[in-house]
Amino acid sequence: MKTVERITKETNIRVELTLEGSGQSAISTGIGFFDHMLEAFSKHSQIDLTLTCQGDTYIDFHHSVEDVGIVLGQALKAAIYPIEKVERYGNAVVVMDEAAVECDLDLSNRAYLVYEVDAEGKVGEFDVELAEEFFRAVVQNAALSAHIIARRGRNKHHLLEAAFKAFAVALRRALVKNERAGIPSTKGVL
Repeated sequence: MKTVERITKETNIRVELTLEGSGQSAISTGIGFFDHMLEAFSKHSQIDLTLTCQGDTYIDFHHSVEDVGIVLGQALKAAIYPIEKVERYGNAVVVMDEAAVECDLDLSNRAYLVYEVDAEGKVGEFDVELAEEFFRAVVQNAALSAHIIARRGRNKHHLLEAAFKAFAVALRRALVKNERAGIPSTKGVL
């Protein structure tokens, strides 16, 4: 289990995660839709996740969502690296009714995000644009390369939930044990 905490003037966050879990979660950010997305991430990645965030949500949700991404990314990086004997690459397409979102992921120890999910507005009180901020923070702090691309869809809830689930499944697949892989890089280090 890896534990990371971050306390700023804007947020107080604690994350505990176990990579080889069963998808159990206890999430409390004060942002209902975001909690739902993080629970879906935990369930479909099979990462056990306990996450609390007390943030300045009276201003808006931006600080909380981005900072949760930072802390979750830091916890993932601490749990994943140094990397060996795993597949390294993972991908998934998740379908939710009319929406289909793909995530291609590399445990590269280099941060890069391509995010092409065209949705605007809100889901409940959650600003849709914050999903990209979350994924950028996770990717930068976990040192992952991820391409999250909507293939189709109109419903904002479906698009965002498919994005979180596709990211989760791609990560789970990248972390699959492969004893023959050794360090899965021609460089000999990741």
